[in-house]
Amino acid sequence: MAVVFVVARLLQARHPWLGFVAAFAEAAMVGGLADWFAVTALFRHPLGLPIPHTAIIPRNKDRIGANIAEFLEHNFITHEVLQNELRDVDFAGVSARWLAEDANSRAVAERLVGTIPAVVNMIDDRDAAEFFRGALGSSLKDVRLAPMLGQVLNVLVAGRQHVRLLQRVLGLVAKALEENRGYIRQKVHDHSPSWIPKMVDEKFYERLMNGIQSILDDMADENGEWRARFHRSIEDLIHELETSPEYEEKLRALLARGLHHPLFREYVGTVWSDVRARLLTAGTSPDSRLLARAQAALQVFAAALQQNPAIRAKLNDWMRGFAIEAVVERRSLIVSVVQRVIDKWDAETISQKLELQVGSDLQFIRINGTLVGGVVGLLLYCVSLALASGQ
Repeated sequence: MAVVFVVARLLQARHPWLGFVAAFAEAAMVGGLADWFAVTALFRHPLGLPIPHTAIIPRNKDRIGANIAEFLEHNFITHEVLQNELRDVDFAGVSARWLAEDANSRAVAERLVGTIPAVVNMIDDRDAAEFFRGALGSSLKDVRLAPMLGQVLNVLVAGRQHVRLLQRVLGLVAKALEENRGYIRQKVHDHSPSWIPKMVDEKFYERLMNGIQSILDDMADENGEWRARFHRSIEDLIHELETSPEYEEKLRALLARGLHHPLFREYVGTVWSDVRARLLTAGTSPDSRLLARAQAALQVFAAALQQNPAIRAKLNDWMRGFAIEAVVERRSLIVSVVQRVIDKWDAETISQKLELQVGSDLQFIRINGTLVGGVVGLLLYCVSLALASGQ
């Protein structure tokens, strides 16, 4: 515009119409310079001169950061905005469809199962055994053992399971006697005085075996005296277990001794070692059944979720509410990150970042200022000519 202005002024005497061009160029030059000054004053001192009210952004960097943070907090990170943005997001459906794919469910199962060895290795074997023993003792602390045992026996009696158990025991005893006749005969002979004839020992042995067999037969007879005694004994035991505090104390003492017995401690340690070995194998083997079951469970869950809109809707509501509350409750932390980052920038950095973001628009501001200034200057030149011709 400066070049056009100079050329138009030099040639205006020979070409009067160039007065319009010169007026346009003169005003455009002024408009362009004014807009250049205004835009430049936002980011730095024009020509490096410390003119008042210039370099606005560098001088107000901290205040701008605080205002941006406050603007984000109160206009973007709010219940209303997040609710509207997340209303149509199907979190549960997307998750279900993603888990339904074999590769994805396999990856999740591997990640879940893969954490088992790390967790197991963090646990000391002695601590684990002591924990299980303590957990068992704590779980039984408030349980009345005698009445519970009485109820178990009641159930067995109602289903005649006690009779089956007795018959099973009698059968095992009879079988043991039959299979060990030679051993029993030898023991009878070994404990008999040497002066007693073998025939007498044999008679004694036969009478002993016949007597034991007779007792077993009587006990096996459902209508016999032994069976009646057995029933009465069971009923008396059930009554005592349900009513007698003495039985409860005895069972408590027995349980306490058992839990603190070295054999029980050793057994718990053995069980934990076996469980630990299985968990480590399952967590490291790519073909473990635990991994396959975990993947199958994830796919079943995904399929069920896809087929149940009501559950999906509830899960979506829960996830949406959780996400909104989590973000809104921490919005002050979120915006403080924005403010801290801006505070760490130096004045030149923030000016460059903002100028790069709006650089093309700033160029158009200068161009538009030049054109608008030129049009205004041309109009004013026309008005001045009209006023001069009117005089």
